[in-house]
Amino acid sequence: MNLKQLLDDKVTAAMTAAGVPDAQAVVKQAQRLEFGHYQVNGIMAAAKKQKTNPRELAEKVLVQLGDDVNLCLEVAGPGFINITLTPAFLAHTLQKLQPSERLGIDEEPGKVIVVDYSAPNLAKEMHIGHLRSTTIGDAAVRILEFLGHQVVRANHVGDWGAQFGSLLAYMDQLEKQGEKPSSELKDLEKFYQSASALFRTDETFAKKARNFVVKLQSGDEKCLALWKEFIAESTRHCQAVYDQLNITLTTDDIMAESAYNDDLPKVVEELKQRDLLVESDGAQCVFLDEFKGKDDKPLPAIVQKSDGGYPYMATDLAAVRYRTNSLNAHEVLYFVGTQQLLHLSQVFAVATAAGYISKEQRFRHLPFGWVLKTDGTPFKTRDGADVKLIDVLNEAVDRAYKLVEEKNPDLSPEDKKNIARVVGIGAIKYAELSKNRITDYIFDWDTMLSFEGNTAPYLQYAYTRIRSIFRRENISSRDISGEFHLTDEAEIRLAVKLLQFSEAIDGVIEDYQANVLCNYLFGLAGTFMTFYEVCPVLKASEPHRTSRLLLCDLTARTLHRGLNLLGIETVEQM
Repeated sequence: MNLKQLLDDKVTAAMTAAGVPDAQAVVKQAQRLEFGHYQVNGIMAAAKKQKTNPRELAEKVLVQLGDDVNLCLEVAGPGFINITLTPAFLAHTLQKLQPSERLGIDEEPGKVIVVDYSAPNLAKEMHIGHLRSTTIGDAAVRILEFLGHQVVRANHVGDWGAQFGSLLAYMDQLEKQGEKPSSELKDLEKFYQSASALFRTDETFAKKARNFVVKLQSGDEKCLALWKEFIAESTRHCQAVYDQLNITLTTDDIMAESAYNDDLPKVVEELKQRDLLVESDGAQCVFLDEFKGKDDKPLPAIVQKSDGGYPYMATDLAAVRYRTNSLNAHEVLYFVGTQQLLHLSQVFAVATAAGYISKEQRFRHLPFGWVLKTDGTPFKTRDGADVKLIDVLNEAVDRAYKLVEEKNPDLSPEDKKNIARVVGIGAIKYAELSKNRITDYIFDWDTMLSFEGNTAPYLQYAYTRIRSIFRRENISSRDISGEFHLTDEAEIRLAVKLLQFSEAIDGVIEDYQANVLCNYLFGLAGTFMTFYEVCPVLKASEPHRTSRLLLCDLTARTLHRGLNLLGIETVEQM
């Protein structure tokens, strides 16, 4: 139940009946809803177009709105329409919302939506750079599934291509030197770093590495056997990180680069049939007018290299082809960093030209900014290496444990560990999700683990405080029955905020900005705290006591549901 949408629809219908041209645009462009007061201030612009008096036009709209007992209506100023929701209307709407497990948000048959997120390169550990895609993408998945869409999680892991050619070439070199290389991930990462350094400085080794890429893609048995060892070890590590971070990805969601290997020649052939391929320096390329390089020269999208190997462009085109033809996706979302903007723009353009993407299908790149240290530099170790994600998660839990021990030393060690896990991991994720997706942000331990401000610990603590109201009096929230009676201004403000939950969810998926939901939950917690300070709950007389207990329960459930949709857990006691 989207309260704002309900009012938008009502006002739009009244404006249309009153003869306001393009009423829907007028309502959408200029209105606001805050604490039960809704103002439409686009009448003046509409009246100017009609060359009529704005107050007279506003009065006509009010006539069409009629004598609605749920609304207090007035024309103010030069032509504003002020609408105030009555306490009776709010109470009645909350009454319908109270028994709903979904808090009034309907689940409807939705679209098939593929969400491409996380996508680490295998053969090395996940690092801090994977945090944004993984966390933001998983929140989007949870919300879309909650709304009723059929979501396909696509973990397009990097298990193919140049990095594996370098690694295989280095392993071959070690074997020829009489060493037996280990396939443990910590060793593989060291080998990969050494191989990458050689690739940059030794042309002979670089050529060998490129040859190993071709051998791997051609199905060489020895290369494939080693490669499978690398992948199995890396996959176990990734799953351990996902489990600790409370991410819904599993091994079943992996659709790796290698899965498209057999389709790569088909992609090349289909592009040839559409006369899209041009040979350039021995490579097969697509040139599209909208992509220009330096000096306005056409920028190639290389689909097959001169040595016969296939770059990321080919693999990503094959992935598009699979997602449209086999998965029948209505929409595909790519949560990938801003540095891939040009690449994905080319992928979508070439795929559209090839007929892989139809007009009814929507492919979107949803980029995100960088994680920075407090000095504004990229989040790296002192020697410039990427910070391991598992190390960050472990440190978050350790720091949270110390805070929990200070705050509530009487808890059992087991309870402290569980609360520290929930608070530490929640803090990391919320720090990500509460920022605008596009912007860079500073990774700051003190801020994200604070129990004050717009943080996960603050919201988790707010939830436990509400639950403690019931716990202190040994009241089960399920046993509370009665009606809402809203008389105090703080009650009315909280009621309106609770009824805006659906609006917040809708706001997230407009551009997949999870911070919209974070800001809503933070506002809800603050509104509740104000209500709790001025409105006695347990000591109130009836019918206010029951009404306020219902408000408390609905607030706790909304906080719990909202945090859950972000992938953040709660506890009953802190």
